[in-house]
Parts: sequence; structure tokens; C-alpha cells
Amino acid sequence: MPEEGAPLSPSGNILTNDEVVRLARIFVQHGVNKIRITGGEPTLRRGLSELIQELRGLGVKQIGMTSNGIALWKKLPELVHSGLTHLNLSLDTLDPNKFERMTLRRGHDKVLKSLHTALALHESSPNPVPNYSGPRLHSVKLNTVLIRDTNDSEIARFLALTRFNPLSVRFIEFMPFAGNHWDANAVVTASELLQRARDLVRGGWFDDNTSRIRRFNGIISLPREPTDTARTYRIQGFTGTFGFISSMSDDFCAGCNRLRITADGNLKPCLFDQKETPLRDLLRSQSPTVEKDLAAAIRGAVGGKFAKHGVPNSSFSDPEENHDQSTVRKAGEKIGERLARPMILIGGIGAHLNSENSSEEWETNISQYLSEVPIQHYM
Repeated sequence: MPEEGAPLSPSGNILTNDEVVRLARIFVQHGVNKIRITGGEPTLRRGLSELIQELRGLGVKQIGMTSNGIALWKKLPELVHSGLTHLNLSLDTLDPNKFERMTLRRGHDKVLKSLHTALALHESSPNPVPNYSGPRLHSVKLNTVLIRDTNDSEIARFLALTRFNPLSVRFIEFMPFAGNHWDANAVVTASELLQRARDLVRGGWFDDNTSRIRRFNGIISLPREPTDTARTYRIQGFTGTFGFISSMSDDFCAGCNRLRITADGNLKPCLFDQKETPLRDLLRSQSPTVEKDLAAAIRGAVGGKFAKHGVPNSSFSDPEENHDQSTVRKAGEKIGERLARPMILIGGIGAHLNSENSSEEWETNISQYLSEVPIQHYM
């Protein structure tokens, strides 16, 4: 959130739930099977459970959501029952005081409540949720943006969350968006983070009286799909995983299949591209060919998608390769030339191109309860 806050869009500019479903249906008709609702903050949207249920009814196999977790814990059982299958929580610190400084708000305890509840609702959780017998979450991820000299000292504590929990912690490189005071020197690259994680394991940081993690080979790399945004790892003997989204030092543009529909109905082919294709007014037109026109507009946006967002690297390389700050700085400068919105004003529905279909088809990634089971971590 920028220090000065963010301007609120007039309600008439925001896509209604019915309009979201209409757009999603067009994507699904062209082979889409994944939808992700992002923010801003999705839990502020009225009728979210009904929206998820309608999207699920379109036949998609995954309904995901990214949330800041402040209000989520109260609503999560209902959302999962409605069809939510994948959840990403944004949390940059495990320190409540630092949380307030970084986010300019209180609520750290509520985010942890949401994480507790999500883990209890995970399909691998052995602990029953009181008064709940519906479907379970297939995936719970924690998105953590690391900023040098701000929260990068907490790497070990975040990694410890994966020891006993079915959780994937994803460390995201600090990216430039309007109003976030980006500095290349503040970026902690994926290669540096991986080395620091290995040093922690080899140094016995996670050892205790019953296990000696450093006895093992330490950290193993897990298989990934060509379109995955993160490189994922597991500390041997741990339940969960961790990974890196290295947008600044080592782009994943070559395998990117993502599109994004903003809350006000614009299609962004790249998160770092200020070019947007307006869909809302076309959707609200009375034209008898509106669905055909929308499909053509989406096809045009896909065809104009940048091959790269600006990072000098041409593709994923060895994460152990060192990428210096000059590489990151050049990427930030090129990305900065394209930005028009702060991140908080980009949210809506995440969208993916379907790499398995033709180039003309797309894939869209588009009760209060608190678990009694503690999150296992080292403070």
C-alpha cells in the first residue's frame, strides 16, 4: 500500500460478479481450466462465495485466490465449501511490530489466524475442522517479498514453517511498482537466498534433539513445469516446500502463460506492461456479437504480449548462478518505463495462456473458526 493510500474506483467502474462470470465463460469455452482471483483484496468483494461457486460451475478444475489474510479467516471455510481449491496468502514478516511498519496497518494476528485455518482445511490435514465436512484446499502457499535490511533476516523463520506443515513458502524478489520506492540494492536475489538457505541447513540451524537435518544432503530441487513461475525446493525431512519467484534477476518470461483482468475490466498481457485492453465497455455493450468481439479483443492482446518484460536474461538459468545488482538495476529501469499502476490497483482475475492449446486459446488462472493445531515454527 502506498504511504498516501490508493484512490478508490467508482463502483460503476468495477466488474460485477455477473460480468466476471460472463468473461470467465468465454475463456473456459476456449480451453480454460484454471481461474485465480487476486487483489487488491478479494475478501472485500460482496458475494465472493457465490462468485466462486458460479466459476466452479463453469467446469474449471482449479479456483485459486490470493489474499492478504486480514478478513479471510472468518470466511475461508465457506469459500472452500463453495469451490476454492488453491490459496495464496501474502505475508512479508512474522514480526507483528514489523508487520505494522511495513503495511501501515494492524492485523498480523488475523493473518496468522487465516494461515492456521487454511492449513487445517488442507486436504492432508489429519485434524478435523469443527462443524465442517466439505471439500478441502489442495494447496496453501505463502507469498513473501523480501527486502534487504527490512525482513531478509527472517528467512530461517519462514523456512521453519515448512518443517511440519503442508505449506509452500515462496520468496518473491522485490519488484518495482508505482509508489513502492523500489531500489535495486534492496533486492535479495534468488541465488543469494538459495545460498543462505543452504548455509542455514549446513550450519545446523534446524537441528534439534530428535533430528539432524544437516546429516542429509540438505536441500533438493523439485521438478517443475515449463510454465511454473517459481523454482521449488524442499529441505530433506520437511513436510512443506519453499521456492523463489525471481522476476528481477532471472525471468520466467519464456514459459509465462499468464494474463490478468483488472478489477475495472482491462486485460493486461504482462504484469509489467502499462498497455491494457479494455473489455468492460465491450462487455456492457448491447452488440449481438459481443462474445465474438470479446474473443477477438483477447486474441489481439495475447498476440501483443511482450516476449520479455525487461530482464536481460533470456530464460531461466541455474539458480546458483550469481546475478549481480547491475542486472537487477537494468531490469528495474526497463520495467519502470512501462508501469502505470501501483500493484494494489492491478488486482482482479489472474489469467494464463494455455500452452497445451493453439495460440488462439487461453487458460485463465483466472462460522468463525481458528484451528487448535499450532503452526509449527521457530521464533
